[in-house]
Amino acid sequence: MDALLIGIALLDIWVHVEADEPWRRAAALLAAAALSLRRHLPLVAYLCALPAALVSDAVFATLAALYALASLSRSRVLLVVCALLFAACDITWWTWPSPSFADFSDPSDLITVTYSLATAAAPVFLGQLVQARRELSLRLAEISQAREHERELLAQSVLAKERAQLAREMHDVVSHQVSLIAVRAGALQVGSEEPMAREAAATIRRLSVQTLEELRHMVSVLRAAGSRPTELTPQPSLADLRRLVDTSGIETELHTDLPDALPATIQRAVYRTVQEALTNVRKHAPGARAAIRIRLAGGTVRAAVTNTAPTRPALALPGAHHGLAGLRQRAELLGGTVIAGPAADGGYELHLCLPLRQTR
Repeated sequence: MDALLIGIALLDIWVHVEADEPWRRAAALLAAAALSLRRHLPLVAYLCALPAALVSDAVFATLAALYALASLSRSRVLLVVCALLFAACDITWWTWPSPSFADFSDPSDLITVTYSLATAAAPVFLGQLVQARRELSLRLAEISQAREHERELLAQSVLAKERAQLAREMHDVVSHQVSLIAVRAGALQVGSEEPMAREAAATIRRLSVQTLEELRHMVSVLRAAGSRPTELTPQPSLADLRRLVDTSGIETELHTDLPDALPATIQRAVYRTVQEALTNVRKHAPGARAAIRIRLAGGTVRAAVTNTAPTRPALALPGAHHGLAGLRQRAELLGGTVIAGPAADGGYELHLCLPLRQTR
């Protein structure tokens, strides 16, 4: 835009300034060059361009500098003075040493004065209009940003209420039931005379206490309501797989050769996948045997959990059928996949693939 304006100013000089008038040409060229300062020093650019309007008819550069000043300045007095200066220069024909001025008693000169004032007012009004439009756009952007922030705060408030309500329900209902299970299991462990019954009661009590601990952390996260980052602790890792298998109550073979330096997200994903698979075996395939094979091949973690056909009828347990869907979503977030389906021998198999490069 600066180059275009300077080019038009030079064309204006070529049309209105004769070649045998070096001092007029010098003033006009100074005005054209001053347009390069109109963005950062608009007043300086205008003052440098003003002499061209006094000594020549090449006034495009002066009008462009006046428009730039009007679009950037907030001083109305300064703009009025600058417009009057231009009008005064425009109605004055500078012929040294005796310049000629407009005769206000001549009607034709009054028309010239009126035209000069209108010519000076036009860039001022246009510049002020552009400045008002720019400020209005900024105000609208600020209002839109404020409304978006208000909507976010409202959404966070609603989410906080829902989380608090969910935390109360979990604490009042789930924790009460699990605590009752732990107490009953402890009484059965103490009062039973059969070793297998005592061992089963001890396992139930240990799992109930562990569930209560995890539930307590979950309730803490829900009650935090986004006010501060609250981590679900302790987070499981590959080191906890053996304990998970031993407490599952399922005859399970575990084969793994994964290194210990895997990312925490990968370890949690593998652990949750195995946990969900063993839960499904207990629910849907009582009496079945399970096999877990986890390995690292070609930069990809592969986990397979298979089980044989059930030997006892499954119990009618409640379920929302969201377990496998949650595993697939977790794997997709890490760039991997989960494939599950019936096996040829009547059992079930689940395969997890997670690329390491997506999580580094």
